[in-house]
Amino acid sequence: MEKTLIDYYWDGGGFMHPILFCLIIGLAICIERFITLTRSGLNTRQFLTKIKGALDEGGVQRAVEVCANQKGSVAAIFHAGLMRMDKGIDQVEKAIVNAGAIEMAFLERGMIWIAFFIAMAPMLGFTGTVQGMILAFEAIAKANDISPTIVASGIGVALLTTLFGLVVAMVLQFFHNFFTAKINRLIVDMEESSAALVEALVEIEQKK
Repeated sequence: MEKTLIDYYWDGGGFMHPILFCLIIGLAICIERFITLTRSGLNTRQFLTKIKGALDEGGVQRAVEVCANQKGSVAAIFHAGLMRMDKGIDQVEKAIVNAGAIEMAFLERGMIWIAFFIAMAPMLGFTGTVQGMILAFEAIAKANDISPTIVASGIGVALLTTLFGLVVAMVLQFFHNFFTAKINRLIVDMEESSAALVEALVEIEQKK
């Protein structure tokens, strides 16, 4: 009878449980990050055009209302900057920098735990490998024989834990790299759009 994935899981021994834990918690964090980063995304060019139009039509107050009704990191940064417009451009820039730092921390939240599970899963697998080899040598010592049948169980444990540990690490690494690239794009968008907003506000100040 052909073995299923569950059969291989139970054949892998006790170290399969913490490896599965790394996969489950790691994927849960990945799902949360995917939802959060997707919501944080925004078409910055369209939004910047919308903000400039609001500034021309109704001034800073109208632009603040537009930001308040828009989700996303860029909108949150714009909102923080515009709220300080009455105190001058310098204060606007400081507010944007502070809000940007907060948004970056929000975007990167949970990434360290994904990296932790990426490192932990193969280490647990290799530890299971050592355990499997110990079991194999113990079987040899008890039987005083080196036949394949005697050592097969221990070697099976060794190979299965390594395999599962590496698979978990590879799956989580894919998501980690995907999220890192997305976060970097969002940060670039925040920096570029923030600079464009400051320029627009400077122009408004010069026209007064």
